[in-house]
Amino acid sequence: MKLYKSTKEPEIYHYFNANKEKLWMYRHKYYDATGKRKEKKKSGFKTEKAALKALLEVKAATLRGEKSYVENDQMTVGEWLDTWYETNKAKWKKGTQVQREIIVRVHLKPLLGDYKLQKLDKQTYQRVFINALIGNYKPSTIRAWHTIFKIAINSAVEEEILNRNRFTKVTIPTETKKKKEAANFLTPTELVTFLDDAKQNENVTHYTFFLTIAYTGIRRGEALGLQWKNIDFQNNTITIERTRDVIGIHTPKTTNSYRTILVDEMVMKQLETYLKWCKKALFKNGRKLQDDLSKDDTFVFIFEHAADPIAPTSPIYAFNKILDRTGLPKTTIHGLRHTHCTILLNRGLNVKVIAERLGNTPKMIMDVYGHVLKELEAESVSLFSQTLQASEAKIGANH
Repeated sequence: MKLYKSTKEPEIYHYFNANKEKLWMYRHKYYDATGKRKEKKKSGFKTEKAALKALLEVKAATLRGEKSYVENDQMTVGEWLDTWYETNKAKWKKGTQVQREIIVRVHLKPLLGDYKLQKLDKQTYQRVFINALIGNYKPSTIRAWHTIFKIAINSAVEEEILNRNRFTKVTIPTETKKKKEAANFLTPTELVTFLDDAKQNENVTHYTFFLTIAYTGIRRGEALGLQWKNIDFQNNTITIERTRDVIGIHTPKTTNSYRTILVDEMVMKQLETYLKWCKKALFKNGRKLQDDLSKDDTFVFIFEHAADPIAPTSPIYAFNKILDRTGLPKTTIHGLRHTHCTILLNRGLNVKVIAERLGNTPKMIMDVYGHVLKELEAESVSLFSQTLQASEAKIGANH
């Protein structure tokens, strides 16, 4: 391709493409941070003025010392996310690595990957990413992915590939935690229906799993993390000392989460029945539990065929199948925990006792279940009056 130098600017040229169309380009020579001579060029401009404007922007950035900005102007968002991940992953914990890799690969790159990193603006980001997720994911989830993207963009700013982070004031919908938690529970009658269906239609592992959570209020991850040494059949207690999820095994959520709780005798009997089943499943796979269960670190909830710990997502599918079969309100497994707490509150159990049982603080119980406590307060006023009326107390307004 033959180039014709502009008479106005020595780094501007025009040329003719295959269709004989006259186009313009610039070729800017400069030295990088190591003193090596480099050239930045770009073609395809319709007018000489447009090519000159782009050249002046590149020259200005070069003079400001923004060599990385100049050299990476064609980098896509996807290319930068890959670079950012590979460069930084060794600094992160294994769980963080897995989480961020999934977010980048599954959520960020499909929607944003093809955009030029330096050209992506706030409005486009809001439209093609944030707005596209609204309605399909929880606001808290969208906010978490947005935070990861901002971290990656901040890194690009530090590397001088971007001048600033344009995505710090993006609008993300909010959700009222109290309302969300308030709706995520079953009534006692609905819970009985749920557990009856689980017993009739689900395998023994899932039924025992749901029964244990419903009667103890422990978290899903805490149930997944239970080992046989945590089950004390003599004292009817369960000890929480770890959690398990798709990333791995962790310490409990908070200091308060380490706890030993008393368990209903009916649940302990089901766990004894389930223990016998587990021994058979393990035996089929050439394994067995220790004679002294207090020293056995085998996970309680296992698959039948391989006798390995159940996948953290396995109970979710079973849970949703039960809701579909029974027509019960759309709740989550965590809703069983809320159900447990709500029933205890309605029975008048002390908030501090409930908090210790759930591994929370009394303040957390008050914050999340304030609606239940207000209803109980109103009910107590009525009960007090009814009690006095039943005693035929002759009291009332003084006329």
